[in-house]
Amino acid sequence: MDRLEAMSMLVAIADHGSFSAAARALRVPLATLSRKISDLEAHLGTRLLVRTTRKLTLTDAGANYVTAARRILEEVEGAEREATGEFTTPKGELVVTAPVFFGRLHVLPVVIDFLALYPQINLRLILTDRNVDLIEDQVDMAVRIGKLPDSSMVATQVGSMRTVTCASPKLLAGHGVPKQPDDLLKYPCVAVITPMPVPSWRFRMPRSQAMHDVPILPRLAVTTPEAAVQAAIRGVGVARLLQYQVADAVQDGTLQIVLQHYEPEPVPVNLLHALRGQMPLKMRSFIDFAAPRLRESLGLDASA
Repeated sequence: MDRLEAMSMLVAIADHGSFSAAARALRVPLATLSRKISDLEAHLGTRLLVRTTRKLTLTDAGANYVTAARRILEEVEGAEREATGEFTTPKGELVVTAPVFFGRLHVLPVVIDFLALYPQINLRLILTDRNVDLIEDQVDMAVRIGKLPDSSMVATQVGSMRTVTCASPKLLAGHGVPKQPDDLLKYPCVAVITPMPVPSWRFRMPRSQAMHDVPILPRLAVTTPEAAVQAAIRGVGVARLLQYQVADAVQDGTLQIVLQHYEPEPVPVNLLHALRGQMPLKMRSFIDFAAPRLRESLGLDASA
């Protein structure tokens, strides 16, 4: 029996909360995973997991074993990285994820310059608007826009991003410029469809700082910010987007930002990575290289 493999499987089960989720993350058949854990329990002579129809829990022995297994696996991983030189020379593959539009605009230029400076590093850039699970999907770093939930992840803030309301000059000429958030009830609006739809747009009242929600019935709902920008430029309706998504259109005058005094607090932009022992030099090198460049880029955007 390969005990390191069995330890990895047990830790994955503990992290994901089920055999099926762990099997998907590890890309192994469910039957193989179940058999490996049964073999490990037989080898140790004790139950590590209790499975019921509703949930899976670790026994006391299982919890203690998982804690020890994590430590052992981290030490083995560290030894392997040290042996391959990852702690002495920036080298190997680096996997980074970022939102699609933001990644193309801000992250890709940084990545290109980074690769020119570090010839022994290969980088895989995953552009997706889905929040990738760094551990499950084996991703080294993520660029995230928005407030982060409490977790074991380590965040390096590289800037902040405004949420802006904008419309085409043609639409504003026909309807007038809205003076307060509730004026939007009289305007056609363009919304972006999200996994968790929000039926209202939130604004911050400048005097009280209280949050105020305006219910929105979109004239047009689309699945990407780029489509929303194009629809707003064509005068379909008022759009509400992150500032970087409309920066070019605002700069060239095809969109105009309105209700600036009612904008909510800017949301943070972070470089995120998992806390797992000593950080390989490829990751440290990327953070040290990317963070100041992203801060400069976002700082310029913030003044647009």
